[in-house]
Amino acid sequence: MGNICRSPSAEGVFRHLLNEAGLADVVGTDSAGTHGFHIGEAPDARALTAASKRGYSIAERTARQVEATDFQDFDLILAMDWENLSALQQQCPKIHHHKLMLLMRFANEFEEATVPDPYYGGPDGFSKVMDYIEDACQGVLELVRKRATQYQAA
Repeated sequence: MGNICRSPSAEGVFRHLLNEAGLADVVGTDSAGTHGFHIGEAPDARALTAASKRGYSIAERTARQVEATDFQDFDLILAMDWENLSALQQQCPKIHHHKLMLLMRFANEFEEATVPDPYYGGPDGFSKVMDYIEDACQGVLELVRKRATQYQAA
């Protein structure tokens, strides 16, 4: 939503996974919010702490809002919850609607449909968010690895 908690955390986790998989030079990743509440701000201190405890760096991120070109430039645009997915669907040209999905669609361990917003809670909420994000990002990596392999073979 504001690009200071969940989405920069997911970007940090996914960027880490891409580096480990040797795909960082092939696959790009970014995060953005559906709202402009925190443009230019660093991630929330609690998100920084939760990510850092697990070995992820998200300190270099600054919040930005989704731009019209993002719908064309990215192959997947993953939302954290239904509200943000709806906002993206309203902004996105119909030709790119197939790119919009919930991040948790890729989760293997957790059955929740969405990643809860930890902003108004305590540190435990940020830890739970990291659990969900790590699980779902592993699933996204599986898809991206397959696509990258197919692309390189073509």
